[in-house]
Amino acid sequence: MRQTILSLSEFMYIVCSRAVRHGLPLGTEDTYMNSNLLEVSGLHVSAGEKEILHGVDLTVGKDETHVLMGPNGTGKSTLGYAITGNPEYTVTAGKIVFDGEDITRLPVNERAKKGIFLSFQNPLEVPGVTLSAFIRSALEQKTGKRIRLWDFKKKLAETMQLLAMDASYAERDLNVGFSGGEKKKAEILQMLMLEPKLAILDETDSGLDVDALRIVAEGFNKLRTPETSALVITHYQRLLDYLKPDVVHVLLGGRIVKSGGPELAVEIENKGFDWIKAETSAV
Repeated sequence: MRQTILSLSEFMYIVCSRAVRHGLPLGTEDTYMNSNLLEVSGLHVSAGEKEILHGVDLTVGKDETHVLMGPNGTGKSTLGYAITGNPEYTVTAGKIVFDGEDITRLPVNERAKKGIFLSFQNPLEVPGVTLSAFIRSALEQKTGKRIRLWDFKKKLAETMQLLAMDASYAERDLNVGFSGGEKKKAEILQMLMLEPKLAILDETDSGLDVDALRIVAEGFNKLRTPETSALVITHYQRLLDYLKPDVVHVLLGGRIVKSGGPELAVEIENKGFDWIKAETSAV
């Protein structure tokens, strides 16, 4: 028997964030009539005893791509985990409203059911579960019905071809032995197959060469519709040349301290973050 290289909690998180059950009773969360897809207000988030986010405000409209930039350790990934409901991160104050509904207290599987997808910065390896089986299971649990194998394999093959992925990866254990670039492509493959309303890409561009970056970005662009949006976490301007973001945000000291258009990312690429720290007195 092959040894599993991830904990049970990690496995359940990755499964729940992709594959969700239908027919579960919803809570009595407040419902809001609003055209925005995502509204984060006054969000404070802790991991254990340490508070990482200190009052984040963020609004993402439908058919918008937002970019989140900032130095390492400022809480960018934490915000992504908080939006998707990772149980290792605790919301101590503030609110997350998704598609008009307060989801602040919803578990990860309910958030995924509503259409939130997180592409992991460091995708986990799952021995014993093939990439194909993982995606098919996620789709069946998302739709609540069996998917015809022929239809699934046809769509999977077409999507893998779009990402220039070797077809043999479909029957390999999820991320086991995959290169860094193939792991990132596998994440985008899952995203395209599941068609979420909100895709959160956590440093998907890290470790990719120029050709792989272009392919991944083109795959992401295929997802865009008037009803879908994205939050892209990145350090680099190069990815944004392909994604064409609407808004760029800077996260410093656990807060979003500056927002602007795509030109802000170019300025950060050229000048770094020190000028923003001085401008906003952020630490």
